[in-house]
Amino acid sequence: MAINKVQQTLLQRMTKQQHLTVSEWQLLDHIGGGENTQEILAQQTRLDTSTLSRQLKGLVAKEMVSKEAIGRDKRQLVYSITPAGTETAATINSAFEALSDEVFEHWSTDERNLLQILLNRLDKSMDRQRNVKKPLA
Repeated sequence: MAINKVQQTLLQRMTKQQHLTVSEWQLLDHIGGGENTQEILAQQTRLDTSTLSRQLKGLVAKEMVSKEAIGRDKRQLVYSITPAGTETAATINSAFEALSDEVFEHWSTDERNLLQILLNRLDKSMDRQRNVKKPLA
């Protein structure tokens, strides 16, 4: 869809100004929200382990998150958002909110609510389809 391409371009522009990718920003938001282990992050983001590890490594290198090894064998990592990460996420989130306000400035509250209801319904339908087991070939 053309809307998706425009949205992706605008999001890339916002995140690039803060030296992050859209995926890194979304991951930073998850970590800032308390999702702090790879297991939890993988479930919430639906990313495979290698992609998630690569993105987390990038956020650690950019000093947006820190990691700490825990447990008896120190093999489990817990991620925490840093002050720089919190500030960066807040800046991008503010830009995103401003963009949303501009896009929807001529929409009534009822229209916005209807769109949200329909998007939630679409999301649930897509989740159901994703969870349907595929027949063996």
